[in-house]
Amino acid sequence: MTKIVYLDSDTLPYPIAKPEWVSEWLNLPATPQETEAVVKALEGAEICITNKIRLTPAILARCPELKYVCVSATGYDCIDLQACREHGVTVSNVPGYSRQSVAESVIGSIFALRRNLMTYQTIGKTRWSESAHFCVHDRPINDVRGTVLGIFGQGAIGAEVARLAQALGLSVLFAEHRGRTDVRDGYTRFETVIASADILSLHCPLTPATQSMIGQAEIAHMKPGALLINTARGPLINEDAVIDGLKSGHLGGAALDVIATEPPTGNEALLKLEHPNLIITPHVAWAAHDGLSRLAAGIAENLHAYRAGQPINVVS
Repeated sequence: MTKIVYLDSDTLPYPIAKPEWVSEWLNLPATPQETEAVVKALEGAEICITNKIRLTPAILARCPELKYVCVSATGYDCIDLQACREHGVTVSNVPGYSRQSVAESVIGSIFALRRNLMTYQTIGKTRWSESAHFCVHDRPINDVRGTVLGIFGQGAIGAEVARLAQALGLSVLFAEHRGRTDVRDGYTRFETVIASADILSLHCPLTPATQSMIGQAEIAHMKPGALLINTARGPLINEDAVIDGLKSGHLGGAALDVIATEPPTGNEALLKLEHPNLIITPHVAWAAHDGLSRLAAGIAENLHAYRAGQPINVVS
């Protein structure tokens, strides 16, 4: 008898077939983050699927039947891995499923920001009819070819962003870890990438070491007019520093698919900021149809491997 509970199934708008060997499959569209709510939801479950519902030591201590957690994402910062080890719970993620989707989102953002597409779309609807000429010149339009792209994280997504960018004629620098004195082959010192890149794109996991890795000092050392793209985790950046950089004009633009609090309250200063080159999307860079189907397939493969006694994609 095996029970599986998917704690936030509405985060994946794509069907997952119930495995034949599962006696009970419970899809919960959303589960409150409170400990009591999660413990109640997981009652009697051997397997848990979660995207962003956190599994804390307090929750794990009260779920003795839980043996396996499948994170329906690549990032697994919502799971206390040490507590899972202490309670004998195996954790797997689904790596690489969103590689193409996120990489294409990044490239699209680069074009939108470099060419000031949001500004010109507004002008096309509001001021073009008043123009004395066939065109309206406003903000600078910059080509993409020949620019320097700094990438933080050389996993599946970061590598795919690099591949697409190089095909378009951008130069790519992979940043070494912040504070690391020795520089690995294929990487460039963190501070050098900050100072050299026309565009920074973040693709690293959220850890204590990467929290607020792009803050006031880093933005101050970026090229004037440089761009910042974050499709990884919101807390990788200091949002106040980004706001200050945009307001001063030192930061030329930002494309943020993630923010510190998700879902937001609606009162965030970042959401209220009016800036022609600020793009904020609701954590959907990963969610192209192909990405959704690969994620669903990855979850199914993880479950099958666990059932066979040979779990894959194990992170703890």
